[in-house]
Amino acid sequence: MHSSTKVIVGLGSCGMAAGAKKVYDKIAALKQVENLDFELKKTSCVGMCYREPLVEIIDESGSYLYGEIDENRAMEIIEKHIHQKSPVRDYVVYTDLFETPDRSFTDGQVKIVLRNCGYIDPESIEEYESRNGYRAIKKIAGSGISRLDVIQTVIESGLRGRGGGGFPTGLKWKFTNNNKSDEKYIICNADEGDPGAFMDRSVLEGDPHSVIEGMIIGAYAIEATSGVIYCRAEYPLAIKRLNIALEQARKKGYLGTNILGITGFNFDIVIKEGAGAFVCGEETALIASVEGLRGMPRKRPPFPAASGLWKKPTNINNVETFANIPWIILHGGAEYAKYGTEKSKGTKVFALAGKIKRSGLVEVPMGMTIRDIIFKLGGGIKGDKKFKAVQMGGPSGGCIPEYLVDTKIDYDSVNATGAIMGSGGMVVMDESTCMVDMAKFFLDFTQKESCGKCTFCRIGTKRMLEILERITQGKGEEGDIQRLEELSFQIKESSLCGLGQTAPNPVLTTIRYFRDEYEAHIIHKKCPAKVCKPLLTYTIDPEKCTGCTVCAKSCPTGAIDGARKQVHFIRQEACIKCGICYTKCKFDAIIVE
Repeated sequence: MHSSTKVIVGLGSCGMAAGAKKVYDKIAALKQVENLDFELKKTSCVGMCYREPLVEIIDESGSYLYGEIDENRAMEIIEKHIHQKSPVRDYVVYTDLFETPDRSFTDGQVKIVLRNCGYIDPESIEEYESRNGYRAIKKIAGSGISRLDVIQTVIESGLRGRGGGGFPTGLKWKFTNNNKSDEKYIICNADEGDPGAFMDRSVLEGDPHSVIEGMIIGAYAIEATSGVIYCRAEYPLAIKRLNIALEQARKKGYLGTNILGITGFNFDIVIKEGAGAFVCGEETALIASVEGLRGMPRKRPPFPAASGLWKKPTNINNVETFANIPWIILHGGAEYAKYGTEKSKGTKVFALAGKIKRSGLVEVPMGMTIRDIIFKLGGGIKGDKKFKAVQMGGPSGGCIPEYLVDTKIDYDSVNATGAIMGSGGMVVMDESTCMVDMAKFFLDFTQKESCGKCTFCRIGTKRMLEILERITQGKGEEGDIQRLEELSFQIKESSLCGLGQTAPNPVLTTIRYFRDEYEAHIIHKKCPAKVCKPLLTYTIDPEKCTGCTVCAKSCPTGAIDGARKQVHFIRQEACIKCGICYTKCKFDAIIVE
């Protein structure tokens, strides 16, 4: 009789980047050499990206999730936990058996989209099925639930598109269903361009079948004949696991002809690899890319529901939206609607990044406050510095200041701040962040990603970026703030797609909430956060300087003078403001103003 003990290693992209594959190989070698009796398994991202690599051991006493495991620690936990039956408490980051410092990261989460991520082997359809996988489409087939009833269930759930705009998913399906055609398409947008919003990749890597099942249900509801998963080529592991999952689904009869005995329901899915263009997050640009054209948006109407891919009725949702669908069909729209607020139902996945102690993926009910996400789940600010702002909604999102930290996470509340929900990125900033520099960083991204079709987006964002660059170089002029605002409103009103319409958001929100920082840069030629180097002045405090000469020896331009054991001074005309002297001084004698 074999042991029931399981050792599970998280092998998502984040885990492997941290060294999880080496840990897995070490455990596999130990198992073989020592002939150990346990089952070694793979899973994907658990969500605790800040603790990767992660190893879970499940035995007769319970489950123990170990964090920050390298090859040496792997040997230790195998020796003590497997051989000696004594868990290594110092490395345990989560268990139900005793308190751990990371417990608050999981408390408050409600996992619907991430229900299987970190629990199953994503390359095993049987493990997906063991956790209610494909039961939703079987429920539809077995009970003869009509297409309109499926759509009505999604409408009742209150699910809104999780890709950015937040349009009601059920209504979108209804509009596509109403347009009759011999050919219809359903597309999964898995090409989210938000650098901080890696949740779509994690779902595809950790639970690809949930997305596929959601697409199958959507295809049934709108009578789609073909499906496309549009995934950026920079996600090779996601694409690999999607291909495995699609082939498994075909063999099991979930894809193909007369699916699960539903006469005339013929549907299959292909993967289209995108080049990672941010503009292809906009659905008409995505459609153009799938058709082999340059990814550029077109005027609407007609909307894709009437004329989309190959001018046929087409429905597009993103990864997170589709991953919700099987759960909704299985449990009912009303059950899903119990979570969230009046106009924002269900849960939302967020990618926590930036100056936060616990970076990673969290899934919370709509209506939770930003404060609870950052300080309870995220553990607060790194180094216990002061929280300054959070940037939400990706590069086209906005910055929400500290005094609005009790804003509830729902579409209306977030939009009212000037930010957007977007695909769920949360970049946390502390007191050391320059908000002008931050606005410049995000605008630089969106300006480069502009497809160039709209004059205001193509040229307007370039002019805005030039102004921000001048300001951060100490060359700001009176009237620059007004110019930025004027250009922003013109770009928002005149751009064709969501990229241009939202590109000015980081600038507008930082001006709205941190105008004093802009004025300090422009009027006083100072950067309050001491980030913009051209605006900084380095001097030496004579009372603290010991004359150790370390700063003088480190200065690349020889701008620091002074004999040994005598007070040094910096010649400003020669200083290039590199900051090396500041980092090298052990006596805090370098003053930065």
